[in-house]
Amino acid sequence: MGRRRKTGRDLSGWVILDKPSGMTSTAAVGKVRWAFDARKAGHAGTLDPAATGLLAIALGEATKTVSTIAAALKCYRFTVRLGAATDTDDADGKVIATSDTRPATEEIEAALDAFRGDILQVPPQYSAVRVDGARAYDLAREGETMELAERPLHVDELEVVERLDADHVTLRMVCGKGGYVRSIARDLGAALGCCGHVRDLRRVWSGPFGLDQAVSLEEIDELARSPELDGRLLPLEAGLRHLPEVPVAELAAARLQNGNAAEVAVSGLNWGDLAWASHAGQAVAIGHYKAGELHPARVFVR
Repeated sequence: MGRRRKTGRDLSGWVILDKPSGMTSTAAVGKVRWAFDARKAGHAGTLDPAATGLLAIALGEATKTVSTIAAALKCYRFTVRLGAATDTDDADGKVIATSDTRPATEEIEAALDAFRGDILQVPPQYSAVRVDGARAYDLAREGETMELAERPLHVDELEVVERLDADHVTLRMVCGKGGYVRSIARDLGAALGCCGHVRDLRRVWSGPFGLDQAVSLEEIDELARSPELDGRLLPLEAGLRHLPEVPVAELAAARLQNGNAAEVAVSGLNWGDLAWASHAGQAVAIGHYKAGELHPARVFVR
């Protein structure tokens, strides 16, 4: 049997959703894809179901830029509940340890030093990490406890925003790809000797996108399958603004779109840097700069 052909419109661009709590990222993508009647959709960085905030959803050709957004810095604001650890490292889990210790705000600020820069982090037991072909969260639900390998994470910023009360502290973190905020809360609690887990979590921005560009799920539902909703679609190029732009002539654009390297006149790029080529205001390709040429890695066809 042949592969089933996807139906829907061929439209390209970005939808920035302010994801509500209680919804998976996959479900959010499905809702947006249906509302726009889009043939192809994907997201640039999973948010836990309990988390809220910015979920960047790509439609059509914009899905080719997802990896650049996933690799960009992201900002989170989250509240840590001190005094209790849970099996999921968030408020949805079962409490597995408690402590009467409550560190002073100054102690918390001092402890954050160990979580800045290039660190190693163990993912939560309830995570999408694969263990012998299975998802860790599936094994955890079956009662298994796993030894998950440490993973590198770059934490650009981590600071105390507000000490709400003795049991709660709100933090702000800017980090790179692959970070688990739940692990930060868990490990911070352990370092302070008081236990800890995430009470609530919100993604504030991701790469070039901010919450000021976001639409709500209610708005998506209200305007579904209407021209008004199409007006909420950001152009494909909006997902490339964090990368250097290289304007190219028509001949170079044609070469790039055919998968060939093209000579470009540009300054400020180093060997291997990722950049995007544009012609007449539209993205042509993403590529790597080498010796005066841009070598395409992703080509856009619209």
